[in-house]
Amino acid sequence: MRRITARSLRGLAHPLRMTMLEALELDGPATSSTLAQRLGENTGTISWHLRLLAEHGYIEEDTERGTKRERWWRVPPEPTVLDPAEFRDDPETSGALRVYLQHLVQRYYARVQAYVDQNWPGEWQHAAALSDWRDLRLSPDQLTALNDEIAAVIDRYTKVEPGQDAKPVIVQLQSFPRTPEPAAATEADNADRA
Repeated sequence: MRRITARSLRGLAHPLRMTMLEALELDGPATSSTLAQRLGENTGTISWHLRLLAEHGYIEEDTERGTKRERWWRVPPEPTVLDPAEFRDDPETSGALRVYLQHLVQRYYARVQAYVDQNWPGEWQHAAALSDWRDLRLSPDQLTALNDEIAAVIDRYTKVEPGQDAKPVIVQLQSFPRTPEPAAATEADNADRA
């Protein structure tokens, strides 16, 4: 497991680099020209951003595929972990954290929107879920435990041999506290004020 540092976060917090990294994560190794074509960018720009991602350890050269003229890039197998609490109070890094998190949320939304916009067969619509649970009241330790348990379940499924009709599946989990709205004033409260 590799932890994101302040320096590597600043190296990642760019919308194009994040999009490139996601493309490599979801679709596997690629060259700069493949990514440029897929993302509608020029090859020089993509190559420069690939080198930056590699410098910060987010990707590595896939030497088994490459040639002297064609470099392939892939995401290393070990997971990368970000703890936003480590950067919130650092003025130099908080801006990069905000860019990173905002882009991440936009990508999550775009994935769900793409699923909704497509006409999946009934068995896939039945199997998929767009759910939320609004009635939980948890402490930070309880929320951490919940997230750890869900991650353990997902981890078990990453080790399962895919079935014959398997497709790539994205599981997104957003678990966060919310600030409750102030209670609406009742008619009795309003009458007392009059």
